[in-house]
Amino acid sequence: MSYLVLARKYRPRSFTEMVGQEHVVQALSNALTQQRLHHAYLFTGTRGVGKTTVSRILAKSLNCQGADGQGGITAEPCGVCQACRDIDAGRFVDYTELDAASNRGVDEVQSLLEQAVYKPVQGRFKVFMIDEVHMLTNTAFNAMLKTLEEPPEYLKFVLATTDPQKVPVTVLSRCLQFNLRPMAPETVFEHLTRVLAQENIAAEPQALRLLSRAARGSMRDALSLTDQAIAFGSGQLQEAGVRQMLGSVDRSHVLQLLRALADWDGAALVALVDALRLQGVSAAATLEDMGTVLQRMAVLQAVPGLADQASDDPDAPVITELSRAMPTDVTQLLYSLCLHGRTELGLAPDEYAALTMVLLRLLAFKPAGAAATAEKKSPELSARPAAQSVTAPVPGPVAAPPAPRAAVPQPAAQSLQRPASVAPPSAAPARPVEPPMAPSDAAEDDVGEAPAFDDLPPWEAFEDVPERMPAQLPEVALVQSLPVREAVTVAAPAEASRTEVLKRPEAPFQPTPEGDVWAQVVGQLQAAEAITALVRELALQSQLLAREGNVWRLCVDSESLARPATCERLQAALHAAGHAVRLQVSQGTVTDSPARRNAQAATAKMDAAIELIRNDPLVQSLIRDFDAKIVPGSIQPL
Repeated sequence: MSYLVLARKYRPRSFTEMVGQEHVVQALSNALTQQRLHHAYLFTGTRGVGKTTVSRILAKSLNCQGADGQGGITAEPCGVCQACRDIDAGRFVDYTELDAASNRGVDEVQSLLEQAVYKPVQGRFKVFMIDEVHMLTNTAFNAMLKTLEEPPEYLKFVLATTDPQKVPVTVLSRCLQFNLRPMAPETVFEHLTRVLAQENIAAEPQALRLLSRAARGSMRDALSLTDQAIAFGSGQLQEAGVRQMLGSVDRSHVLQLLRALADWDGAALVALVDALRLQGVSAAATLEDMGTVLQRMAVLQAVPGLADQASDDPDAPVITELSRAMPTDVTQLLYSLCLHGRTELGLAPDEYAALTMVLLRLLAFKPAGAAATAEKKSPELSARPAAQSVTAPVPGPVAAPPAPRAAVPQPAAQSLQRPASVAPPSAAPARPVEPPMAPSDAAEDDVGEAPAFDDLPPWEAFEDVPERMPAQLPEVALVQSLPVREAVTVAAPAEASRTEVLKRPEAPFQPTPEGDVWAQVVGQLQAAEAITALVRELALQSQLLAREGNVWRLCVDSESLARPATCERLQAALHAAGHAVRLQVSQGTVTDSPARRNAQAATAKMDAAIELIRNDPLVQSLIRDFDAKIVPGSIQPL
């Protein structure tokens, strides 16, 4: 007799033999016992969880004749009557299975429905089982809708699918739906243990655990892998052989990787990944097994009492010890990195390089609490001074510039003082930033000029600042005696960054008669589309200070707008508009510009619109009677 594979040999033949689907078994058993039978059933679930098996058992329960030939509908088919034996053998004339993956057209469905008009030949019920029903075409679904909704009393439909989302809702609404769940690895492990005990095959528990996890919830896949493992191991199931067959990483390598991560040992981490490369172990399998161990570690960290429970897993003590050694936040972070890292393996040219980067990423984002541990492992880190610790350097305040002849008065609240918690740098003393001298002072004083703060590159302006500063820094003032720039206030944010944003408060709006003239001229240029881009911005953002003959003196607060090329283009546009003037543009404080006038006009228009809406009687009644509110930003003036 030819060999019968385990998946077929140990296929359940009754509801009591079903494993892992108790919710489906209970519902069907109660329905059969109480004779409350639906005319159509839909079984959903992944491959190998028992959809076809449940269908055959249901067909036997409906047509079982009993061992004495006097039986009726039952939840426990006898398995010895002619109907039960024929259904198990696949030759029962009143039980028809249709594979919709290969018979998906309307002709095949119509051929099946033509048999529905005939009463059962041998049993009580005709049972039509359509597997992978989601593969049917739309016309095939439409052809069976009427019969599916009102079948003859002797006809039962059983549909099975792995993708219920593709089944039309018109079909779903006509069926009683049962979802067969993927089986837990523990359930698969127990079933494989019973099967191999009946087969008299010796198996190591760890080998069966590997097969249980590799099946991914499918009992049929687990039995098929067991058949393959038996052939691979010459009749024996050993952990080493099963790992080699599955391409799984040795659990000891996973535990060593986690130990290196817990110790923040980058050298050991890279060496372990190189060892996995030499052994040809899958990087994806490594991350998957690491995720499994990290999940167990997270559970032990959340529920420490579970560590005291007895376990037949030989790795349980090591996992318990790792869960105590690794901080909980690091465990959660590493678990997330392992999950997301699997998607990055296919993007890298070398999956082992991607695996190394995923694991080293944890060391790059090491939490502050792990600094002491890292220093113990690396003498170089512990030898660094406090100002050069692994924390990213944060810029601090610049030393106050000494005045050459007269001190610049400063408010007491903005005095430049170093926080008491910040130690002076061990390097050369901070270089003072001297203010540039006025042109009249340059001839009188032969002292060399120091570059202005704004003229220095960022790396020179902050090179002497201590590398570590507290999270909260006081507000400081950088004072420069520039002709047009007075004081610049720098406020350090809660998390200080390497560069600071210098902000100068805007001068209040003060309309002037010259501003009326300049606003009218700029408006004419805009209407004629004579100015665009930077030239238009220069015209809008500038202030007309004075008109002296054919010389117009403008002031702009942005140095980038006062470039000669931009000024020449604006002067050319004025000439083309009939204003034969010569422009003199300087940088300074602007209190009246066309842009500020436009902003004032828009603000006034918006305030008038808001006041109009608030005073409207209808709006006031809605607010009073229905507690209505005006949504901020919803009012737009016309």
